[in-house]
Amino acid sequence: MASRTAPFSPFEFMIAWRYLRARRAEGGVSVMTWISLIGIALGVMALVATMAVRAGFRAEFVDTILGANAHVSVSRATYLDENGVATRAIVNPDTVAAEIRAIPGVTRAAPIIRGQAMVTANDRSNVAEIYGISLADLKTIPRVGGSSDALGEIDRFDEGIAIGSGIARDLGIGIGDKVKLLQPNGVKTAFGTSPRVNAYEVVYIFSAGRWDIDRTRIYMPYAEAQSFFNREAGADEIEVYVADPEAVDDYTVPLLGAAGAGTILWSWRDASGAFLSALSIEDDVMFVILAILVLIAAMNITSGLVMLVKNKGRDIGILRTMGLTEGSVLRVFFLCGAFTGVIGTVAGVILGCLVAWNIDGIMSAVNYLSGGGAWDPSIRGIYRLPADLRAWDVGRAVGLSLVLSFVVTIFPARRAARMSPVEALRYE
Repeated sequence: MASRTAPFSPFEFMIAWRYLRARRAEGGVSVMTWISLIGIALGVMALVATMAVRAGFRAEFVDTILGANAHVSVSRATYLDENGVATRAIVNPDTVAAEIRAIPGVTRAAPIIRGQAMVTANDRSNVAEIYGISLADLKTIPRVGGSSDALGEIDRFDEGIAIGSGIARDLGIGIGDKVKLLQPNGVKTAFGTSPRVNAYEVVYIFSAGRWDIDRTRIYMPYAEAQSFFNREAGADEIEVYVADPEAVDDYTVPLLGAAGAGTILWSWRDASGAFLSALSIEDDVMFVILAILVLIAAMNITSGLVMLVKNKGRDIGILRTMGLTEGSVLRVFFLCGAFTGVIGTVAGVILGCLVAWNIDGIMSAVNYLSGGGAWDPSIRGIYRLPADLRAWDVGRAVGLSLVLSFVVTIFPARRAARMSPVEALRYE
């Protein structure tokens, strides 16, 4: 009667490793095993790199939203003022902003004037979105006041305007140049309303990291914006920044209470939530698709092990007559397949991490070879393809690959274990 051995004893690892190292002429590793190993490595590499790029894209996209836009915009519904004129102005905006700043978790609340105007310079023109804001509040906007690619002196903001790098590029202007802003609903005269045209010096050029913001946004001193847009009655909105933007919905009730009746809230989730939800769905679909590729590669392990079992029939018969149990034989061939899965997974993780860490160089090469059309900021919104290598994503890829590799080895390993020693040695 065969003696029982402890599961996964050292000799089982030794036999499995010798089978994998043996030359094909000796009945060792088949071409199918090499194919499965390479396939698993490439599948895991694609999974790790793709998940890192998707996570990096979402993180960069959200950061540009939160770094240049209010987490919550507080405005008023249309109402009739004391003269019976329909308006949406926030009267006493400083008082309302102070009430909002008193809410726990609110880091900043700034009254702003908001409007649109045509900006012209050097016989070129563009439509810009104008934000009237104080210098102190402008400095606290991370992607504007803290822009690493900014030009000029932000402390001179009260002497001119700050414009996005996209507008500066389109108009061909730089620091010290002057631009004209044209606003149709300008000066009111006895003969009607005439457009207002003012010239301003460009004192600060910022890059928020978002193509649409850099190409359309201009910041103007708050008092000047009130005059330019005829907003002396009050502010258009109050920009609110909170400590935890992901939990912005928790501030709805406190903000409504602080701002008073007729308040309208518009959060960054309201503006970009649909796009971020689509990204999440795409992430899940992409993971499933790449998981199927890893499964297809892992299935080749079954083919390789079936061929290995057939070539090692004589060895199986001898091992069984020497006293190896069915369980030991099963574990030997299970380890043969597991080694392939583990080696392929480790190689895939290494390659995937290398791709994620060097994604900028890879995209630059692809962009060069494709003539510069591989990454269009006007479509993607951001200027580069970032990668965020997260332990959770790597762990999911590793777990998926190992589980699939282990599962597909069970069938050929059981077939080897159930092989009769007599049948295995009959024709040897």
